[in-house]
Amino acid sequence: MTQVTLQGNPMNTIGSLPTVGSVIPNFTLVKTDLKEITKADIAGQKAVLNIFPSIDTPTCAMSVRAFNTKASQFKGAKVLCVSQDLPFAGARFCGAEDLTNVIPASAFRNPEFGKDFGVTLIDGPLKGLLARAVIVVDAQGAVLHSQLVSEIASEPDYEAALKAL
Repeated sequence: MTQVTLQGNPMNTIGSLPTVGSVIPNFTLVKTDLKEITKADIAGQKAVLNIFPSIDTPTCAMSVRAFNTKASQFKGAKVLCVSQDLPFAGARFCGAEDLTNVIPASAFRNPEFGKDFGVTLIDGPLKGLLARAVIVVDAQGAVLHSQLVSEIASEPDYEAALKAL
């Protein structure tokens, strides 16, 4: 269990993020076309998992926009923007913003994603949603960078994530 805050109010996650050097767990998420994307689908390439509570909040939306812009400079790397939102929300947002360098991915069918990655919030007003985190992995799924953002209303450290990428 790890503590984060929302506007200074403490909340806890179900566990801890995968650490640098460890291999990420298997996962299954749902893309905007309702097809699944798994760990096997990103094997062989570097990837960023931009994890957040909901695309319909300002900071989450900013992170998706920022990674869309910044990730375009890294050919062959995938950026998954992961939340509990329904895939339709990711499609709506990325379509309206013309964001094509990120892959919105929903954990709605597979809530074990949050448990396995240690990011499900277990108390507070966002209970059941995912905390804000960024994990960068290499082509074999080994963690190169891992950040649980201590204040959910704050943006992640983009530069540290991209440096690891």
